[in-house]
Amino acid sequence: MTIEFAVIGGTGLTEIEGLEVTHREVVHTPYGEPSGPITHGLIDGKRIAFLARHGYTANIPPHRVNYRANMWALKSLGVERVVAIAAVGGITPAMQPTRLVIPDQIIDYTYGRAHTFFEDGLEHVTHIDFSWPYCAEVRNALLAAAECAGVEVVPHGTYAATQGPRLETAAEITRLERDGCDLVGMTAMPEAALARELDLCYAACAVVANWAAGKCDEEISMEEIHHNLTVGMANARSLLRGLVC
Repeated sequence: MTIEFAVIGGTGLTEIEGLEVTHREVVHTPYGEPSGPITHGLIDGKRIAFLARHGYTANIPPHRVNYRANMWALKSLGVERVVAIAAVGGITPAMQPTRLVIPDQIIDYTYGRAHTFFEDGLEHVTHIDFSWPYCAEVRNALLAAAECAGVEVVPHGTYAATQGPRLETAAEITRLERDGCDLVGMTAMPEAALARELDLCYAACAVVANWAAGKCDEEISMEEIHHNLTVGMANARSLLRGLVC
């Protein structure tokens, strides 16, 4: 049975509600070990693969995720479509906490991460077209799934990918907003670019966990983030079920 799609779970999503787990598979890659075993299962008879980006105990920080191993592992299993779930901070007014966003652009501010498969032993230098970093097919499927599940989403947004694991300063957020960013997170890159290099059809559902630094009068707290993620991830789970409705 073909894998319908793979889900990469971010902070707050280490399992999919309603997934009938059939087995877990350890995959070894030329780039080291993925964040954990791949979970295989069924939702309404559709085969799904799941991987927790930060590990199933959420102990891998964003700058230490082995993105190449994760994407290679999914590709090696025959995955063609990937949905990435990510917790983010909201910058512009529409990006309110608990809201789901289907971003369509990325600006990369990360550094020092293994960000490409095209390094050694090449017959020629290889470039990818990354003008539109998210796959239109999967983006449209997510938007349709949201409508099917009755979940409100913001259909566009520019994701600022920062290094982490610390949160940003207020001045940094001001700069990101000036650059045209709506959201800030730590995992979109190099994940999206690696997916493109492997010809994986990849898109993201961002869950707004908090207002970014300087965007509200209160200090950002982990309690607030946890509360907002509880609400937002429940909606994300409903959206994922909508993918097979």
